Amino acid sequence: MKYEDIVKRIIEKPYLIRMGAGKLAKRFKCTKEEIYKAKQEAGGSKPKLPKILIFDIETTPLEAYVFQTQVWKARIPTENVISEWFMLTWSAKWLFSDKIMSMRLTGTEVLREDDKRIVKELWKLLDEADIIIAHNGDSFDVPNINSRFIVNGLSPTSPYQTVDTKKIAAKQFGFTHNSLNALAKVFGFEPKLETNFNLWKRCKNGDNKALAYMEEYNRGDVELLEEVYLKLRPWIKGHPSCSLYMETDGPTCPNCGSDHTAPIKDKHYMTSVGVYVVHRCEECGAVSRERKSVVPKEKKNDILLSVGR
Repeated sequence: MKYEDIVKRIIEKPYLIRMGAGKLAKRFKCTKEEIYKAKQEAGGSKPKLPKILIFDIETTPLEAYVFQTQVWKARIPTENVISEWFMLTWSAKWLFSDKIMSMRLTGTEVLREDDKRIVKELWKLLDEADIIIAHNGDSFDVPNINSRFIVNGLSPTSPYQTVDTKKIAAKQFGFTHNSLNALAKVFGFEPKLETNFNLWKRCKNGDNKALAYMEEYNRGDVELLEEVYLKLRPWIKGHPSCSLYMETDGPTCPNCGSDHTAPIKDKHYMTSVGVYVVHRCEECGAVSRERKSVVPKEKKNDILLSVGR
């Protein structure tokens, strides 16, 4: 499809702006760069959405003295720790943006174990975000960045909600492995750059070439994470509601913010005392329900509930 036709299609169907560049590139048989450019050109129809930040961090391993038995038990006393871990690089992008932001330490900063410069910039992004997306974010990225924030004398960021794609993959699906690279393989996406532990060792020794490669690796992770997130998004139960950020009078999809939803014929969501009309998003495919029950108030008084033990 010609570039001019892609722009025209996006203007005619504004919801395409909310779709991933990779998916649209395959649909229109063009490059992701052309999709990013076309979205910007058609930007007059861009809807107001929450600020969704996709990010990933890379940290050093800590160094410690361990006895043989501690290798397996991982019980290492504080006095055995030689040097603490700290942040090497971070990478982030706003959902659907063509710009990937990233920072890395210099070799000199690594040898000083000083990550304050890059930590302060990451703090600004998280403080601006409404929703953040990270793979294993709830267990690793978020607690670790908070650790570096407080160590470097920063205050808490303003509130944001989180989506942990690894947790979702493990809880809602039965994939053999839930790593970002494993999910990319299952979904047919381009895999991450190859690394081994030697890269982290070189970074810890202040090797600037290794640090540059680590930043490139980190940037690739974020680009891949966006694709994985968009693939999982229709399935995410309890996704932070995009509807709360939308400036519209009608119903919108809580997962993607689209106002193209329709009731599913003869289907309802049932609770112990309520029956709710179910909608399907015509853009991302997510299923949601209305907030008001169709059961009349007088009927609710006649509903009996089973007694638990």
